[in-house]
Order: sequence, then structure tokens, then C-alpha cells
Amino acid sequence: MRIVGEIPHPQCKITLFHWNNRYLIKLETSQLEQTFKVPEYELSSEQDLKKIVDATFIETVLKRFSEMDAQWAKALAEV
Repeated sequence: MRIVGEIPHPQCKITLFHWNNRYLIKLETSQLEQTFKVPEYELSSEQDLKKIVDATFIETVLKRFSEMDAQWAKALAEV
């Protein structure tokens, strides 16, 4: 797996990878992560990855992180 870039963001770490004929967009917080896999043939260049990860995409991911965190807290409370 090869790191092809990072996108700075104050609320999560965003790393772009290339592996097995696809690109991975990995977003991480301290406890959670989301990974999106994009087949290599769907993009014309690695720069397209940065176009995908726009403000709307990140906003949706952060909302999902909040939902994931709430779900995790609920699951832990039920133990």
C-alpha cells in the first residue's frame, strides 16, 4: 500500500492510498475510521481524489462519525 497524499483538516485525518488497482480515501478520528475504495479505472489521475474529497463530502463524513460515535456509546452502555 502506498500513500499518495494527505488532505489537511482540523477535525479528522485524511489519507489517500493506492493499493491493488484502486485508491482508498481513509478518514480517521481518534477512535473511528471510514474508508472509501475507488477503482483505479474510475479516475483519470490521483488529483481526482482531491476533487472527490470536497467540503460537502467531508461534512457528510463528519456527520456519519457523530452517528457512529453515538451508536458506539449506546452499545457500550448496554454491556
